[in-house]
Amino acid sequence: MEDQAQKGKQTSWGIIAVIIAIVIAGLVWLYVSSTTEQEIVEVTPVVIVKAEVPPEPIVEPILAEEEVFPLVETEPLVAIEPEPILPSLNESDVWVQEKLPSFTWRKELLKLVINKDMIRRFVVFTDNFAQGNLAYAHSPLIKPNAKFLANEVSNGAGSDWKWDESATRRFTLYVDLLRSFDSETLVKWYFEMKPLIDQAYAELGYPDDNFTEVLHDAITKVLDMEIPKESLDLVRPSVMFRYKDEKIEALDAADKLLLRLGKENLLVIKSVLLEINERLARQRP
Repeated sequence: MEDQAQKGKQTSWGIIAVIIAIVIAGLVWLYVSSTTEQEIVEVTPVVIVKAEVPPEPIVEPILAEEEVFPLVETEPLVAIEPEPILPSLNESDVWVQEKLPSFTWRKELLKLVINKDMIRRFVVFTDNFAQGNLAYAHSPLIKPNAKFLANEVSNGAGSDWKWDESATRRFTLYVDLLRSFDSETLVKWYFEMKPLIDQAYAELGYPDDNFTEVLHDAITKVLDMEIPKESLDLVRPSVMFRYKDEKIEALDAADKLLLRLGKENLLVIKSVLLEINERLARQRP
């Protein structure tokens, strides 16, 4: 009886345990269900909008102000040519003879030049010519081979003498030689050998004078000379001829030489010397 009673108790406790388990399981289910319903909330999707970041401003580099310097006018650079090495005055003839052929295209006419004391002859003759004199002994050129010519014309009461214009041809080669020189090169060479010229001029007793002024006076004398329009009649009171016109006869020896050159030759010489004189004036220190 006790066994049956004990089995009945065990069965009752088993049923009670199962009931308790079911109740607990129901409570748990209710709890979980209620909690889940409360937590399930409709979630609105969130769209993340990326904020636009403004572009960084472009900052240009600050440049330093350019320094402004005033324009200064400068003289153009001029190449300075080395000073030429000159020989002594006593030994200058060979140097001049070597230079001359490069200055003319009529080299065959250089035979008219006297090759002894060339610089001294040039200085002495030019100095005398500027004063109206002719230093024939110091002429830088040889004398013409042809002589002066005059034609005798009978006038009934005697004879008159007319200057023969063909006599001027004896100076043609000298004029051609002068015309063959390049004036620019000739003036440049003049200043190159100026120390030797000054030395030769000092020997004449002018140590402090500028020979270029003397050369200018000699050239001016030629440029100022006018050829008379009337014929040059002559008289011959002795062996030597004289000009019949006393005004012409009163001219100095240098002017009379220019008359004997003839009009055409003198015009050529004037044109050449005018250009040389202008270049001398521009390059004169």
